Amino acid sequence: MKIEPFDLERYFAKHEFSAQFLLSSSDCESRKMSELLALADAETARRWKDLRLGYTESPGHPLLREAIAETYDHVRAEEVLVVVPEEGIFLLMHGLLQPGDHVICTFPGYQSLYEVARSIGCEVSTWEPDEERGWRFDVEELKEKMQSNTKLVVVNFPHNPTGYVPQREDFEAILDVLREREVHLLSDEMYRLLEIDEGVILPAACDMYERAVSLSGMSKAFGLPGLRIGWLASHDTNALKRVAELKDYTTICNAAPSEVLAIIALRRRSDILREQGERVSRNVRVLDAFFGKYQALFKWNRPIGGSVCFPRVLVVEDTSSFCEELIEATGIMVVPSSQFQYGRHHVRIGFGREDLPQVVERFGGYLDHRFG
Repeated sequence: MKIEPFDLERYFAKHEFSAQFLLSSSDCESRKMSELLALADAETARRWKDLRLGYTESPGHPLLREAIAETYDHVRAEEVLVVVPEEGIFLLMHGLLQPGDHVICTFPGYQSLYEVARSIGCEVSTWEPDEERGWRFDVEELKEKMQSNTKLVVVNFPHNPTGYVPQREDFEAILDVLREREVHLLSDEMYRLLEIDEGVILPAACDMYERAVSLSGMSKAFGLPGLRIGWLASHDTNALKRVAELKDYTTICNAAPSEVLAIIALRRRSDILREQGERVSRNVRVLDAFFGKYQALFKWNRPIGGSVCFPRVLVVEDTSSFCEELIEATGIMVVPSSQFQYGRHHVRIGFGREDLPQVVERFGGYLDHRFG
């Protein structure tokens, strides 16, 4: 297998732990171990105290799979496979795809959602949104991209990096296109339950389509990326069985401490998601004011969901250079659109962290100095 370097992850590897301020992080505010353990009920507190650091069940702890299944409407614990999120993408594509298959993927996006398929030898078509229509993905365009050998469609809603969420009727239309052709769907739902506008939370794809596999995890909405816990949920037991077989060649099983901590968080998901949602809503209002003040410098489509957005920078030719200058002058890391292989005119802004107002104020000072 030959696969291209992961541009976004290489960029984060270079800057994430050296930059003083992060304005492009896609995850929400994390919490201390003590804060998470304080949320434990009697059973999970006992399990944490008595935890033995041996091997764990490869599909995931039964209680963890039960807690995950409860986040869906029609999914049983047996239809959940616990994986590292990135691992889930890699293994599912290797389980479903063969060289010569055709794959359609929303774009721009997380590189592994299309690069893994390319490395297998698949033909990949990108499905791009219309910036002038609020980053809307046109279902008619998806239909036009379908081929006789289309094996998999990959979508990501809320969308990284634009923050777009389709209306339910559009999402159902996407599923109708796939159902008619019996095409598999990988639905990256890592940002689901972080919808900003009320009433726009989409049902999970695995609850709506028998060939859909929903990818989710603890990294984004829960703000617990250090657990490295994610999962695939699907009624397609054959697809999950193949992933489980391939997992024996990667992680084999999950970290025992992470599993217990994830159970704690999932059992308190209402409290955690409410807290993160309130933070995201506050921060979007901060961005409303920021982009209103600097509307001559940026074109911004307000995100509908998730914790990232993708403004266009109007006053520079190359956002890659702009971002390098910004981090050198202010210590603020912002990701340019070149890291998404999407031109040189946009940047990704993350707004799930508690310090966003302070970082945005510092960013504004830099803009005033340079362009004021």
